[in-house]
Amino acid sequence: MTPTSKRTSGNPATQAQISTTVKQQREHQKQQKLAEYQRQLAKRRRSKLTWWVVGTAAAVVVIALVVASYVLTPRPVSLDRGDGDGSSITGVETYSHTANHVDGDVDYEQTPPAGGDHNAMWLNCGVYAQPVPDINAVHSLEHGAVWVTYDPAVVGEAEVEALKAQLPSTYTILSPYEGMDSPIALSAWNAQLTVTDPSDERIGEFLAAYWRNVNGPEPGAACTGALDAPGKQS
Repeated sequence: MTPTSKRTSGNPATQAQISTTVKQQREHQKQQKLAEYQRQLAKRRRSKLTWWVVGTAAAVVVIALVVASYVLTPRPVSLDRGDGDGSSITGVETYSHTANHVDGDVDYEQTPPAGGDHNAMWLNCGVYAQPVPDINAVHSLEHGAVWVTYDPAVVGEAEVEALKAQLPSTYTILSPYEGMDSPIALSAWNAQLTVTDPSDERIGEFLAAYWRNVNGPEPGAACTGALDAPGKQS
């Protein structure tokens, strides 16, 4: 045997031991990498689950808010146009008024007025926190609006809200009116009803009879596009 052969052959047992050690190291590294991969995978899964739970909870909250908003928001009152016949309603007073356009103030027969001569500009329908001009509100009555007035010294905020909840979103005026003979009055063209409580069933009956009266002087005429008096809220 040559010296060279002696060096290259080595000890078979030692070579086998070295080979086994290398394989073990590689296997150990492989297992470490696999374990790290599994840890990262589990972490991503937990993160996705967390975001899914958070996202689902947020979606449920949003849906709940939307549903609650829909349920709790008062629905607009829907009415058919009246025919101007309130003869079956107890307490309704009817009148016969002229309908001329005039400048300046008018001395009306009723307080608040339920028709008569008026300004050429009508009052835009809506809710007002301050008294509105008679001469403009009367013109709105001519167009089919119902004017609901209340004595602010007698009727409280909760009662005003109760009145508001009964009114259609258009062709009605709600405003305070000082010096009335009753706490609440509903006025249409040539018709008026006074009540003491916003829960009075005759309020709905009056609205059904006179709101947008098809037999009024100017049925279908506008209740917007003219005068916004001070204190208009909606």
